Amino acid sequence: MKIVKLFITPTLQKHWFADLVFAIIRFVCGMLLALDFGASKFGMPWTPDDRNLNLFEVSAWFPEDVASYGGIFAMAPTFFAWMGAFSEAVGGLLLAFGLKTRIASFLIMCTMLVAIFMQKWNQGTWGMLPAMGFLWVSTYNFYLGSGRFGLDHLVSKLLLKNK
Repeated sequence: MKIVKLFITPTLQKHWFADLVFAIIRFVCGMLLALDFGASKFGMPWTPDDRNLNLFEVSAWFPEDVASYGGIFAMAPTFFAWMGAFSEAVGGLLLAFGLKTRIASFLIMCTMLVAIFMQKWNQGTWGMLPAMGFLWVSTYNFYLGSGRFGLDHLVSKLLLKNK
């Protein structure tokens, strides 16, 4: 129970306004990550050309992209493609709503480190900037949790109340 409490209970800032600012940043970044970056890796019908794709398939280009990283990624490209897409799409939503914030942040941190060093490195700082931004936001959310404006705060209050 202590470990669950450690992962769920957020660090509250001294003033509620600081938690609100962090919550706005967390929500915007989580939604952008989920809807813009994560969704594009699944067969989501965002454009007329994508209508025939299956919602539960990782887009064909993504495992091929992951395999091109070489090493362990070439041995199981579909698995790593699913992990990356999951951490961006589902992890982004969890981050946005402040639910399982630290776990989602950890998955996003791992994915963004892979994106920076394996995919974007040769594109210079400007090409790495989106992944670096998501890495920064997920890093401080990994440490702080959701704050008082996230679902983790409500869950932790319920756990402490029922104890």
